Amino acid sequence: MIRLVPDTRLPAGLTAMMAVQAGCVVFFLGDLVADARAQLGTEGASFHLSIEAVATFALLAAIGFEARYLRDLMRSKARLERNLQIASAAVHEVIEAHFTRWKLSPSETDVATFLVKGFEIAEIARIRGCAEGTVKAHLNAIYRKSGTHNRGQLLSLLIDSLMAGPTDGAPHTEGHVAAQ
Repeated sequence: MIRLVPDTRLPAGLTAMMAVQAGCVVFFLGDLVADARAQLGTEGASFHLSIEAVATFALLAAIGFEARYLRDLMRSKARLERNLQIASAAVHEVIEAHFTRWKLSPSETDVATFLVKGFEIAEIARIRGCAEGTVKAHLNAIYRKSGTHNRGQLLSLLIDSLMAGPTDGAPHTEGHVAAQ
């Protein structure tokens, strides 16, 4: 089974852009302080100095907003990845329960797993290191034991059971309460 590992790194491009913006804030603050010192002896603050101050602090506020928004996006992404991992495990559990209920042999379970993943007969034979005829024999046994006649019916049966949710005797994920 594929294990998903949440990626909590910040996207490099956004992080670099925020670093450049922070460098601009430092530059503009230095310029603002220099301009303010230069105008210290003159009468009143200039309109130009006010505009520079507003622009500098707006850029600083934008960096703070970007950082919070990016943090929230990364948390949401991690939560979604965790949910996907839980759902993937639940799907695997339901499919394995069907294979057990149908009393598939280990070889049949292996072939059925590849079938559900979308592999063709030739690919399954190559992966398992056996003849295509052997895979076809396993498929016939799988279809007979599952009460289906082909790949489409088998997949339909599995998908229907996933959409129906847990029932008596079917596995369910921890914390999930089956409807009574």
